[in-house]
Amino acid sequence: MRPIAFSRTAAAVCVLLAAAALSVLAQPAQNASPAQQAIGKRGGTLTVALRSEPKTLNPALATDQSSQDVIYCMNADLIHINRLSQRTEPDLAESWTVSRDGKAYTLHLRRGLRFSDGQPFTADDVVFSFRVYLDDKVGSPQRDLLIIGGKPLSVQKIDSYTVRFVLSQPYAAAERLFDGFPILPRHLLERAYRSGDFSKSWTVSSAPSQLAGMGPFRLAEYVPGQRIVLDRNPYYWKRDGAGQQLPYLDKLVFLFVPSEDAQVIRFLSGDTDVLSRFSSENYSVLKAQAAVKRFHLDDLGPSLEYNFLFFNLNDLRGKNLPQIAEKQSWFRDLPFRQAVSQAIDRTAIVRLVYQGRAAALAAQVTPGNKLWLDPAIQPPVQSIDRARQLLKSAGFSWRSDGSLVDSRGKSVEFSILTSSSNAQRTKIATLIQSDLSALGMNVHVVSLDFGAMVDRLLNSFDYEAAIMGLADGDADPNTEMNVWLSSGGMHIWHLNETGPANPWESDLDHLMNQQLVTLDYAKRRRLYDQVQQIVARQLPIICLASPDVLVGAKDRVGNFSPAILEPYVLWNVDRIYGH
Repeated sequence: MRPIAFSRTAAAVCVLLAAAALSVLAQPAQNASPAQQAIGKRGGTLTVALRSEPKTLNPALATDQSSQDVIYCMNADLIHINRLSQRTEPDLAESWTVSRDGKAYTLHLRRGLRFSDGQPFTADDVVFSFRVYLDDKVGSPQRDLLIIGGKPLSVQKIDSYTVRFVLSQPYAAAERLFDGFPILPRHLLERAYRSGDFSKSWTVSSAPSQLAGMGPFRLAEYVPGQRIVLDRNPYYWKRDGAGQQLPYLDKLVFLFVPSEDAQVIRFLSGDTDVLSRFSSENYSVLKAQAAVKRFHLDDLGPSLEYNFLFFNLNDLRGKNLPQIAEKQSWFRDLPFRQAVSQAIDRTAIVRLVYQGRAAALAAQVTPGNKLWLDPAIQPPVQSIDRARQLLKSAGFSWRSDGSLVDSRGKSVEFSILTSSSNAQRTKIATLIQSDLSALGMNVHVVSLDFGAMVDRLLNSFDYEAAIMGLADGDADPNTEMNVWLSSGGMHIWHLNETGPANPWESDLDHLMNQQLVTLDYAKRRRLYDQVQQIVARQLPIICLASPDVLVGAKDRVGNFSPAILEPYVLWNVDRIYGH
């Protein structure tokens, strides 16, 4: 899972295609051919805007989308999911075999490969990487994906170019698991790992010589507040159909542009070459200028990103946040969350925030993910009357001025945290503020820099409610493990749980672990349907809307092949070139 926006990925961080995905997930497709793309010419620079500066360049620690985007271009994994075909294909592992019982995967590594600093790549790097990802002390957000049947998978070096992964149980989409675990260079990171300083490794202030990866680009320069520059990895192993070494580009430049509108202006002025994650409003503005400015736009349809409202249910002992702790009695009350959900006009969010280029949601699976969507779960239709009934049943009442109070007579007032760099989520928060005012709730919208917001959500817990989005690097439910497991690193509404906080969270743990090891697609589907039903019923997060994937590129950008999986426009960055 690639955390996004968190874009699980993710942040976040998205994916889909229906027909192709069905054949892949029902029966994994090994060694699928990459998408056919044109032979390009070498040279040139591609410039891309990031909404915020990366928080880290360490693949094992990244949770924000900006970090994920940069890291993706500098690293490689063992088996890769082609974002366009959604099929697995060989990457650092040239082939693999599966034992008859489905528990052991033997991966045969490519020989003669080197990291971007020229040092050789061997099985030792693979074993070291997964030791890091599995180490609870490191706290990698990917760790949960490596826990199969309640036990971590084991990694064994067979020889310098062969590695065996052993699972406690058969795993439904095992080949897809290896995507999203960049291989780390043991020669650069082992000392920091053994000394307990791994979390301090590969920060944004690290010298380029301290970093190395297996991806098409390597770090050249980082200018705080301005840009990060990557140049071609001279040791990158991939070649095009004509035998020409990839990547085509000499440089990849990420500019730090803190708002969507500013990114659109930079794109129109020619400062950047590709654009993604922008609003329908800006899509309409851009479309009118496409021919004159020589660029093109695409609406790829529903994404896998889901935006949601959630309340702070964390354990706040020792945090010195008494006012928030007092309000948690509301947040933990299911009728309260149900009333909030019932009062939100999701159709207005789709219409006013996304100009119709989005889908309303009741749970985390979006209409774009046709393979796993439960069509029986429909988004709630706004009903203020129903919401008032729910609040009344939970002991809330109204003063003569219409303001809502709890059973103790305390006014219901709270804030919703949003990222100042995401105009859509800020608009969503404002609409929700208006909707909840009809219930007598006094809601404040607080916009913070994304980094400050992430710190509050993941570290200080100094927030009452927030609006975020998550987006997967794959359509398969296995990427959701660290969200729905009570122990998950992205269990955002209640982090660091020592165990399920209530029976339905225990049910989620069971269902997610069970679907993980169920090989039959139809049975897996029924299990994950139940997960969606629990989410829609218990509302640990209140799902709101999923935007369409909107992208754009200058006409001079060759091999521009956007996909609905993250990263939308950079998934094939090694083959992008300039005309």
